Amino acid sequence: MSLRSRVVALLGLLLVLLLQAHAQAEPRVRPAVGLVLSGGGARGLTHIGVLKVLERERIPVDFIAGTSMGAIVGGLYASGMSAEQLEAELLKLDWDRVFSSRVDRQHLPHRRKDEDYGFSAAVELGIRDGELRLPTGTVSARVLEVLLRRLTLPVRHIERFDALPIPFRAVATDMESGAAIVMDDGDLAQALRASMSVPGLFAPIERQDRILGDGGLVNNVPIDVARSMGARRLLVVNIGTPLAGRDTLNSAIGLTSQMLAILTEQNVKRSLAMLGREDVLIAPDLGDMSSGDFERGAEFIRIGEASAQAQLPELRALALPPAEYAAWRAARAQPSAAVRRLTGIRFEGAERSRPERWLPILGSRQGEPFQAHEAVRDTRKLAASGDYARVDFRLDPTAAGEELVFMVEEKPWGPHYLRVGLDLSTDDSGASGFNLRISHNLHWVNRLGAEWRNQLALGRNPRAFSEFYQPLTSTLGGPHDFFVAGWGDFARREHLLFHADGSEAARLTAKTLTSGLDIGRPWGRLGEVRLGLWQEAARWSERISEIALPQDRLGKVQHLRGVRLRLDLDQLDAASFARDGWRLALTGISGQQRGLSGRAERLELSYTHAQSWGLGTLNLHARAARTRALPDVPAGPFALGGFQQLSGLRTDQLHGNALLLMRASYYQRLNEHPVLTRGWFAGASLETGNVWLDPGLLGLRGLRTAGSIFLGADTGIGPLYLALGAERSGNRAVYLFLGRP
Repeated sequence: MSLRSRVVALLGLLLVLLLQAHAQAEPRVRPAVGLVLSGGGARGLTHIGVLKVLERERIPVDFIAGTSMGAIVGGLYASGMSAEQLEAELLKLDWDRVFSSRVDRQHLPHRRKDEDYGFSAAVELGIRDGELRLPTGTVSARVLEVLLRRLTLPVRHIERFDALPIPFRAVATDMESGAAIVMDDGDLAQALRASMSVPGLFAPIERQDRILGDGGLVNNVPIDVARSMGARRLLVVNIGTPLAGRDTLNSAIGLTSQMLAILTEQNVKRSLAMLGREDVLIAPDLGDMSSGDFERGAEFIRIGEASAQAQLPELRALALPPAEYAAWRAARAQPSAAVRRLTGIRFEGAERSRPERWLPILGSRQGEPFQAHEAVRDTRKLAASGDYARVDFRLDPTAAGEELVFMVEEKPWGPHYLRVGLDLSTDDSGASGFNLRISHNLHWVNRLGAEWRNQLALGRNPRAFSEFYQPLTSTLGGPHDFFVAGWGDFARREHLLFHADGSEAARLTAKTLTSGLDIGRPWGRLGEVRLGLWQEAARWSERISEIALPQDRLGKVQHLRGVRLRLDLDQLDAASFARDGWRLALTGISGQQRGLSGRAERLELSYTHAQSWGLGTLNLHARAARTRALPDVPAGPFALGGFQQLSGLRTDQLHGNALLLMRASYYQRLNEHPVLTRGWFAGASLETGNVWLDPGLLGLRGLRTAGSIFLGADTGIGPLYLALGAERSGNRAVYLFLGRP
């Protein structure tokens, strides 16, 4: 080798050494990484699986932008939660309860439970300012809002989202202008909820003078938002729901869902076109898993992990050494959630109602340390009143601690509430009936929380009922928590009398006007007890008769008056097809029939208990009733016969002055996650009981036995049944009806 070649080689080696030394002296500049998480409902749980892989591979994230469910997962991760914490919190949720239209029934006040036995709880309309109004969302977002509030408590004092452990942006839609709104400051929990205001499902959120809906309508994959934050390389996770097939387009719901999916897919395509060569797109194959399959959360997370692992060659280029990643994680840890003592409790947002009425029964207490679980339970108590579309809380700092503020939003379709019910029935004997029932409730008639309830039934058995309910104190739960209630009830009912062979013997009509004045006391969430004056005026008339009836007494008005005691304790989780809980009802009346000597007495007792194992439920029911025989009454006031009332007999085939019924039913829920119903059920019942004209014969001797098999559904307008009943003596009947048996 020549001298010149040696010099050139030596100079080259020197240059390499200098470059290596320079590289070691200058730290490697890591490109800022932005994580983009798309919306997609339950499919968004896939993001957690991707985050688990990023943590396992030591891949840092410098910015996060998300939409809808992507905003929720991304915002919680940006607040300092780990992927493991997210997985634990979201998988333990009962999503049916999260998206329930109201508080669990056991926690409702008695007045809210009581109406369920005549009207479905699924449909509530309202009258406000003279207009008929509908709820702004089909389900309540209260549980989701409170969950987000609890999980974001550690960063509650951070106003600007750039100051979060990881800078964050959430995207929503301005429902007035249609513009995309990028939220970068304010209340983090509220921003996450606003981004997931799915049209038709959740009511939109009013935030900073804007009405905000789901961000997926305008920017479901916010790539441009992440770039504007300063990201140079993007990790994009797109889990959007694909368009549905033709078979789903045969209903208004299917068409609406498809329209929203079309709008979303159009903006997704525009966003994905912005990706560069160095960006990484993760598109998990979720098949037919839908945006509503929250119960498949663990499966979504596993698919997210597998999808991210499939792209490890590209992702590992962004990984940090173990020590450097540990320092990065430590610098972005979630702040401490410690809260000082509560200096006060305040309510805001109420106009007509007075939420401070519930203050004595709240678990949060002024002067005591804040407890997140107590605040969550308190929002449930406030929501159980039935007055609020939204109940949330926040903590405002004060000089000596923090003030707990409950934010309530009164239902925009109140304070007049309407519910509608139907009774449709027929059996194989040709007997059929129809009743349309309407309920009207007016809340907060005065500052003490008075309510006016009215019910009207039109059809075979017309009825009109009205009650004015007046609390006597301004707060609940105290030693003087009493109420008075004045009520009146007019009903016209057709009564059939039968021969021993089951053929019709007479058809009577009874018109009854009953009224009362009660004083009572709520019994917590269990129920209530009442004691009051009671009177009844009844007149019987003959329509058709093949038997001799006391003609001198028909057409006369019989008057009963006395004192009534009523106890109603109700902890059933549903009025129809109950799966858990119990109910005890006791009514006792002691009085006098005008013009007759002797007492007029009546006693009724019923008990129901439901217990479930998996999808199966055992329901036990017992009822006993007794009254003195009154000569002016052509038939006794108690009746048995019909589905689950000695199935196989005709409806109200047996009449008497004493009654005993015991029933055991077992039903299996056929679909764990139903659509348009609370569930379809198949079951059977065994029944034993009888009625007696002589109340002294009430007992276990002479009982009749019967049973049924049935298919039922708890629909939005009431329970639906198709049943076959049989009674031991040979009576058979097929029943089809909508309404309570």
